[in-house]
Amino acid sequence: MAKRKMISAELKAKIAIEALREEMTARELAAKYEVSPVQVSQWKREFMERASSLFERPDSSKEAESAKEKEGLYKKIGELQMQVDFLKKNLAKL
Repeated sequence: MAKRKMISAELKAKIAIEALREEMTARELAAKYEVSPVQVSQWKREFMERASSLFERPDSSKEAESAKEKEGLYKKIGELQMQVDFLKKNLAKL
C-alpha cells in the first residue's frame, strides 16, 4: 500500500490562492502539484469559507475569562507549594 503524501499548510494555501486566481484549471494545478483535482477544489472552497475569520476581532471576553482562570490556577499552585514546603519542614523534625 502506498504511503500518503503529506502536504504542508503553506503549500495548500498557495494552491488554493492559485485556484482562486483562475489562471489555470483545477486539473492543471493538480497535475502541476501532483495532487487530486478534487483536493484542489476542496482546498479552494475551504480557503474561501475561512477567509472571513482572518479579519474578525478577537473576543475580549474570552481573553478576560482565560486570564481569570490562569490567575486562579497560579493561586492554587502557590497554595500547594506552601503546603509542600510546610510538610517537608515538619517531616524533617520527626
